[in-house]
Amino acid sequence: MKFDDVPSHEKVKAQLRQMADESRIPHALLIHGPAGTGKFILARAFARYIHCTSPTPEGEPCGACPSCLQHESFNHVDTVYVFPVVRNEGGRRPLSEDFMDEFKAFTARSPFMDFDKWAAVFEKKTVRPMIYVEESKRLEERLAVTSLVSKWKIVILWLPELLGEEAANKLLKIIEEPADGTLFILVSNDASAILPTIRSRCRPLEVGRLGDGAVASWLSGHMAMDPVEALSVAHVAEGSVNAALRGMDAASASRMYFDLFVRLMRLAYQRDVKGMKEWGAAVADLGREGAVRFYTYATRLIRENFVYNFHMPQINYLNAEEEKFSRNFARFVTEKNAERIVRAMDRASEDIAGNANAKIVNFDFAVKMIILIKEC
Repeated sequence: MKFDDVPSHEKVKAQLRQMADESRIPHALLIHGPAGTGKFILARAFARYIHCTSPTPEGEPCGACPSCLQHESFNHVDTVYVFPVVRNEGGRRPLSEDFMDEFKAFTARSPFMDFDKWAAVFEKKTVRPMIYVEESKRLEERLAVTSLVSKWKIVILWLPELLGEEAANKLLKIIEEPADGTLFILVSNDASAILPTIRSRCRPLEVGRLGDGAVASWLSGHMAMDPVEALSVAHVAEGSVNAALRGMDAASASRMYFDLFVRLMRLAYQRDVKGMKEWGAAVADLGREGAVRFYTYATRLIRENFVYNFHMPQINYLNAEEEKFSRNFARFVTEKNAERIVRAMDRASEDIAGNANAKIVNFDFAVKMIILIKEC
């Protein structure tokens, strides 16, 4: 990771570079701010920059020396990673090192560290990952070993607010009496939840939310997203790349639901019963939850089409694709049938949620639409 992998935050990057360049590195640094803003990337870039033997004139780790290559693969001998994990049923309390392969894969998939995605890695979905006291004990052992290839031994601790009480108190003693050449980099989404005595012993470095333009630029450059659409997604992401990526997933699902909605209405208009049977099977393939979400989406679109007939765009909430379709379709949704269509959709959704045969429910609803859209 390089500093340039994080959009914006130029002031923070300059402060980190200055610490290293002027050899004014604190023994404990707290990088904190909203989730999804690139704090963990900054921590990795800073550690890599400190260990790099040939940093570039632009203030980046070179990416080619042995230290940089080891950092890239999470294998630098003088860098320790600590992060929340979940205890297995009946087993010992696990350590971060037990899940390094999963953590490497996670950071590759989610470089802005979406905690919900990390929690989903573990088998026990109902247990919140945390950092156990055994982690602090193991950390003490590892830090007792002299640095092998660098002047600095670095600990990057993700989410110190999830330290258990015993683990936090044990870590406090380590931070209070650090070995020479030891740097703790704590990366937090909520500094107020960290043990105050730990927080007071760290040099704080606050990272603010990203601007909409920075998020949009990242989406365009890394996700090949249309710049206009990227800015729209970024606008509701509140400065978080993770929220923007979740928004992309939601937008992708909405497009799929929109295609199914359009297909159904055309089949109903054409009275294509065979096509409706195939349509019912396609919706059933979404699974129970997916089908329920489709009917929720379809209900919204029916209501929006009903409102569309009033020619008051300020109270319509349709995207460009939906609005284009509604220009011709809205005339089929009036006061004569809108409420009945919505009731039919609600009934289909309830039946599917209750484990009824989804193919039969979807086909039955589709056939009803033949009559309902003709009653406009």
